[in-house]
Amino acid sequence: MAAPLGLTMGEPAGIGGDIALKAWMERGAASVPPFVLLDDPDRITALASTLGLDVPVAIVDEAGLDRIADLFATSLPVLPVALPAPVTYGNPDPANGSAVIAAIDRAVHLATTGQLSGVVTNPIQKSALYACGFRWPGHTEYLAHLAGLPDDGTVMLLEGGGLRVVLATIHVAVKDVAQYLTSDVILHVARVTHAALKSDFGIEIPRLAVAALNPHAGEGGAMGREEIEVIAPAVATMKAEGINAAGPFPADTLFHAGARARYDAVVCMYHDQGLIPLKTLDFDTGVNITLGLPFVRTSPDHGTALSLAGTGEANASSLIAALHAASRIAARRQKSA
Repeated sequence: MAAPLGLTMGEPAGIGGDIALKAWMERGAASVPPFVLLDDPDRITALASTLGLDVPVAIVDEAGLDRIADLFATSLPVLPVALPAPVTYGNPDPANGSAVIAAIDRAVHLATTGQLSGVVTNPIQKSALYACGFRWPGHTEYLAHLAGLPDDGTVMLLEGGGLRVVLATIHVAVKDVAQYLTSDVILHVARVTHAALKSDFGIEIPRLAVAALNPHAGEGGAMGREEIEVIAPAVATMKAEGINAAGPFPADTLFHAGARARYDAVVCMYHDQGLIPLKTLDFDTGVNITLGLPFVRTSPDHGTALSLAGTGEANASSLIAALHAASRIAARRQKSA
């Protein structure tokens, strides 16, 4: 029997608990794969009561992870991670930051030792973690650290609405994007994506489209030379290495239905270039997938939604999609091992 997925608590004052409970409630209708929630069981029990959800909580320890599939049918398995401070929904408390990090650490350890088939992370509130000494820009960089990789050793892939995008730069101000773009950065993203599309998505010959940075792909240098001096040389190297890549293409003609049929993923130059079309196509069920890690990691493609926490209004669709994506990738890795 396959190991279960591990779902981390994320920011306790956010919607992580709400959507975890809702995902379990949808386990039959949405065929949600079995998962264990790393969270404070008292908080989850109280939250279920507040939301009026009939969710029995089953407290498990690491020795009981092989029982998750059986427990999941009738109860939500919770691997306890104690919260130091009471939770006020909508108001993150840095005092609970240590528990948020502990849940991530424990899930990653269990995944790397094979006791979990993958890690699905609920959204974190970075400002609260920074206040308690967290020094990484975000989840992805911290997971790379836990895996012994440099901060830029992984690649962020977003999937939804039949579109996959990967980002050459992520949380960088638009005015600074050009200075961070190098042929080596673009090549790293393309190489990791090419390998992952084969191993994790089952695509035998992945097709990559590479977006331009400037309007009209720079118009032959009239609107910028990044396409000529940085992006095109990277694409040429990809082709020389046997990667089926093409570009750079003007971004304004790269995401319509006809264009999407010609590739399996787009290498985008900056955050909104990829995220705007993806969220326009599929706002509710987009998934964030980290490529290049030795363990499976996915996440809902949204934030902590503090204003919705504890109200019952949060939508669990993206989390459910993230659980399914993690399960599929884990199964492919196990099959090819």
